Amino acid sequence: MQKGKAIIFSAPSGSGKTTIVKHILSKFPNIEFSISASTRDKRGRSETNGKDYHFLSPEEFKTKIDNDEFVEWEEVYEGNFYGTLKSEVERIWSKGHHVIFDVDVKGGISLKQYFADDALSIFVKVKDMDVLAERLKDRGTEDQASLSRRLYKAKFEMSFENKFDTTLVNDKLEESFANAEKLIGDFLK
Repeated sequence: MQKGKAIIFSAPSGSGKTTIVKHILSKFPNIEFSISASTRDKRGRSETNGKDYHFLSPEEFKTKIDNDEFVEWEEVYEGNFYGTLKSEVERIWSKGHHVIFDVDVKGGISLKQYFADDALSIFVKVKDMDVLAERLKDRGTEDQASLSRRLYKAKFEMSFENKFDTTLVNDKLEESFANAEKLIGDFLK
């Protein structure tokens, strides 16, 4: 298998990592997005199987765990599993591309351990929890109970910032884009 580099973006939910990853994909044609596997339900009609996630039933996901088909996997929320399929990384590297990940904090730490020096792990955060709460509310996908759970989890996830190679504070989006481009450009040289 041809081996490329891995770029890992992790953050508490609502920090803006997905927006930054999409920007990076538009600027670096040799970087391709790793589509995660998940057992969670699709969010409305906006998500597509095989494009946003590989949506699997819990049984399918557990079979793939048993068959050692994941680089990493986690039960992120009770009953909701997420993971990175080895076949997905192999698909991207076989094209001679580098792989980029948009994953939760635990997944990011696991991926960095797996890929070691062949990976750049970036922790994305906002300047404070009030900004994070506002962003989650603005999505319109959270009820009060799930918002409280996500904010509680975010506080916990912030304690793992030091496990990443670098931190990107996502305050002003254009600055965040430029900083992410520089980090990745330097890493791939």
